[in-house]
Amino acid sequence: MTDTKVNSDLQRERDKCTFNVQELTHVIDGGPHMTEERKKREETILKEGIHEDEVPTEYLSHKEKYEVAVKKACLLFKLMRRLQEEENNGMENFRAVVGGSLGSAILQDGSPLTLHYVMFIPALMGQGTVEQQAYWIGRAFNLDIIGTYAQTELGHGTFVRGLETTATYDPKTKEFVLHSPTLTAYKWWPGGLAHTANYCIVMAQLYTNGQCHGIHAFIVQLRDEETHMPRPGIKVGEIGAKLGMNGTNNGFLGFEHVRIPREHMLMKNSKVLEDGTYVNSPSSKLAYGTMMFVRVVLVNDMCNYIAKAVTIATRYSAVRRQSQPKPNEPEPQILDYVTQQHKLFIGIASVHAFKLSADWLWNMYNNVTEELEAGDLDRLPELHALSCCLKAVSTADAAECVERCRLACGGHGYMQASNLPLTYGHVTAACTYEGENTVLLLQTARYLVKAWQQVVGGNSLTPTVSYIAKVNSGRRSPPWDNTIEGIIEGFQRVSAAKIGICVANIEKRQKNGMSYEDAWNMTSVQLTQASEAHCRAILLSSYHEQTLSQVTNVSPELREVLLQLVDLYVVYWALQRVGDLLRFTSISERDIEQLQNWYEQLLTKIRPNAVGLVDSFDIRDEILHSALGAYDGRVYERLMAEALKSPLNAEPVNQSFHKYLKPFMQGKL
Repeated sequence: MTDTKVNSDLQRERDKCTFNVQELTHVIDGGPHMTEERKKREETILKEGIHEDEVPTEYLSHKEKYEVAVKKACLLFKLMRRLQEEENNGMENFRAVVGGSLGSAILQDGSPLTLHYVMFIPALMGQGTVEQQAYWIGRAFNLDIIGTYAQTELGHGTFVRGLETTATYDPKTKEFVLHSPTLTAYKWWPGGLAHTANYCIVMAQLYTNGQCHGIHAFIVQLRDEETHMPRPGIKVGEIGAKLGMNGTNNGFLGFEHVRIPREHMLMKNSKVLEDGTYVNSPSSKLAYGTMMFVRVVLVNDMCNYIAKAVTIATRYSAVRRQSQPKPNEPEPQILDYVTQQHKLFIGIASVHAFKLSADWLWNMYNNVTEELEAGDLDRLPELHALSCCLKAVSTADAAECVERCRLACGGHGYMQASNLPLTYGHVTAACTYEGENTVLLLQTARYLVKAWQQVVGGNSLTPTVSYIAKVNSGRRSPPWDNTIEGIIEGFQRVSAAKIGICVANIEKRQKNGMSYEDAWNMTSVQLTQASEAHCRAILLSSYHEQTLSQVTNVSPELREVLLQLVDLYVVYWALQRVGDLLRFTSISERDIEQLQNWYEQLLTKIRPNAVGLVDSFDIRDEILHSALGAYDGRVYERLMAEALKSPLNAEPVNQSFHKYLKPFMQGKL
């Protein structure tokens, strides 16, 4: 578009912003130098033009989408390799492209190389011996080989122990024999598996000397390194079209007695000696390190998707004018409607809440990983429980938030050109992969039940569940405190009470003759609710605490806005969970009225800064990829320009008119 004039309504919004947008961008990025690095990275990568399409990918066939995705992925990572050679921060570039919003600007519907970087290489690093790492990681980083990670099967997903693929050790040949005994044992879903990867880390049931030792990781060559043809005994292909991520090249994989060398079992933790003797790992949980790493990364990814969606919807809401509530007055911007503010502002606050929680979780992950290397496993269960519930809650909230943003844009939000449907496809997928959300909440619940039992036994608790002991020490509910700190304490009380009720119900059912497993299943709805309540308490307290520490170094104007967002987030969730608060705290109807008034006042206070707040996410138009959300706000011109790209508009009369419509209208069909 040659005319770059900004829409006048959008410009007015920017003019009335009360804080310095660039200052907030620096805070979000982690400092001016980080912003400068990010912008330089974006400029370097986007000026290559890899992201540009002659025909929008939504008009391509399934096969063409994959071919374009492979082409773009290869060009992108060729560029990454060049940058790695030129700069010291090559790894930061890789992280930004693989897990960040920059990668989605180039490969909007997923990349067939993502799992190579996000799971294949981390699994080698986390589970390979020093010798295995020396050989495989070099080949993987140089892209001499392309890998993926195959765990999920057609018949089993989150229940890893139920996987059916077998790896049986043959001491005569010093080889493992991989086999898929049933159709349901076929690996199903791994990205890049179908036609891209030539190597794979396969999770399989290990058998030695007639005994099963559970799930272990094996490196398997899938395709010939020269011809790319599948190797003997390898049955591999693509699983078909999906709701989203159709450039990811998800595949299936079966084995017919495929032999691999003994050295291809990843043996950092568990080992199989030449004679078939099995040497156990110090902890069975060490094998799940890769999954935890991906869950931590996912929380950060959700921030990017929510930030995109809320930027699109907020800018559009400043431009779109609709209805006439007051006679003889111009149609107001839809951003002036309080219902619209209610839909959008929680999304803006959620980005900040999840960003700070993701950073906090990332630091904890790194600390625990260091402790694991030193043989200290004490904090592994806490990290596992936390990464499970944060992944579940962040992905569920992101899916709800993106859909709310789409609905906030009316009919235009339904257009692919808005980029909201594609974004929704990405976030809903995340609700299922790397652990289905309900199953993950139940994993956290196991930890919470144990924590409750430790309190009863008089034992001390890890930091993230220490509030349970505090709440338990006072039997009666204290007077309700209608402040941010008071609400957070209320959420902790709700969580502790829900955990306690679950434990009591399980014990009661067992006393009535039920097995522990059946008692757990009967209580499982309440257990997931207890996990969600625990995660909300963690999110609210960490967002509040981290922001208080963050605002000590910002201008008074920005400090005020950041604290308003914390207030909005906490009060919003108090109103969303008012039933729980009524049940488990001493909150009154009058307190709830005050919360509602407080919430509405916060919407009014944030309203003048709404566009400034989404501008501070600093998402380039090429990354946003939305006709509704571009920086210039020229929504209608951009929608028309996108419409004209449709192949159906390339000719005034489609051939179907002469083949079908005309004969039908003339009664000759």
